[in-house]
Amino acid sequence: MTACHRALFTCFAILVFLILLVLRLDARAEWNWFIVFIPLGIYFLIILFYYMFYIICHCKNGFDFRKQTSMKRKLWSVTSVFLMLTSQFLLCAQIEYPTFSIPTYWVVLPVWIWLVVLSGDIFSRLVRRRRNTPYFYG
Repeated sequence: MTACHRALFTCFAILVFLILLVLRLDARAEWNWFIVFIPLGIYFLIILFYYMFYIICHCKNGFDFRKQTSMKRKLWSVTSVFLMLTSQFLLCAQIEYPTFSIPTYWVVLPVWIWLVVLSGDIFSRLVRRRRNTPYFYG
């Protein structure tokens, strides 16, 4: 799948989600919240299968320790998708079934874990790139 197709699919999934969300919030449809979040769930599952396929291909072709960061990237992507799916499921459960009384901090905890690890990852990549870049004066 080319970058153009991935971008179009992403925009389409977000557009369908926003349309369903507006219909649900405007009280024009009394759908279950899990139905409203189906487009995002399908999108995350496709991304999950995409990365799992590349992890399997990477392991099948032999693991090269020089390219260990590539495997770390793929595993980090799979973990990110799991965190987003977990947060999405907890949010739907909290909104749809208030009798369960899921605390809000349990709903946003996967997102906060993802943001903290992501910011640490970005910071370490920036420091590594800065260290490997030669300095130019003038």
